[in-house]
Amino acid sequence: MIDRFLQDLPHGITLSCRASGQRGAPVLMFLHGFPEAAFVWDEMLEHFARPENGGYRCVAPNLRGYENSSRPDDVKQYRVKYLLQDIAALIAIEGAPLHCLVAHDWGGAIAWNLANQMPQLASRLAIINSPHPGTFLRDLKSSPAQQAASAYMSFLVRPDAELLLRENDYRRLWEFFRQWGDAPWLTPSLEQRYREVWDASLTGGLNYYRASPVRPARAGDPAAQAIELPREMLTIGLPTLVLWAMEDAALLPGLVHGLEAYIPQLTLEKIPGASHWIVHEQPALVAQRLGHFLSA
Repeated sequence: MIDRFLQDLPHGITLSCRASGQRGAPVLMFLHGFPEAAFVWDEMLEHFARPENGGYRCVAPNLRGYENSSRPDDVKQYRVKYLLQDIAALIAIEGAPLHCLVAHDWGGAIAWNLANQMPQLASRLAIINSPHPGTFLRDLKSSPAQQAASAYMSFLVRPDAELLLRENDYRRLWEFFRQWGDAPWLTPSLEQRYREVWDASLTGGLNYYRASPVRPARAGDPAAQAIELPREMLTIGLPTLVLWAMEDAALLPGLVHGLEAYIPQLTLEKIPGASHWIVHEQPALVAQRLGHFLSA
């Protein structure tokens, strides 16, 4: 059973959340990416709330800008420092530290930073196809293949991106899901859930890209080429699981090369035959790998 609630945070932001499991149990928190929303984690929330799977308190917020969460108009309000503030406040309300922070895509960008800057808020970190900032910056600067795979980011920051993405019943967004194949998991009912999120909050999701310089360089925009991060901003001291679907069309396998230099307690599992949308494609496999990591 999924509970839905609005959580007011001390700094004036409200997050619409989905949860399963009893308050007071060890907490797992799940962070979604773009162009998704918290509902993508429902199967995981129910799975890990069951006693036989750990009996956790499982919480998935809609990040700021999404669904019924606060949607600031100012693009600057979508910078990582504000996103971290939201998640840190929610963790405190749920009862820090988390047993594990689980994240995918843009949720992972938040999770990597939180694990680096506020490691006391979680005991473990699990990342699903979200590049570590060190390897992502490296490849955005030096890998023509990753630069080409990430070229869509420059489209998403355009001022007319909403208008173009809404054309022909969100044709371009459906193509994101089908870059690797037919996506049989994308049923009509699931498509409708996505439409409802995009109808309400597409701009919020796009503002994450507009607020960040982490994208390939282009004429007049040095983007990632202008970013240098000190080593201390890249190291992760928490035990960390990285699940990497190897057929991700946007985030190439090279992004996992060299992770061990930043994460001493790294468990890396490469999943062949799966795309960026592995949480939809193979939920049982994701749950199995995550469950093993949580109980290790």
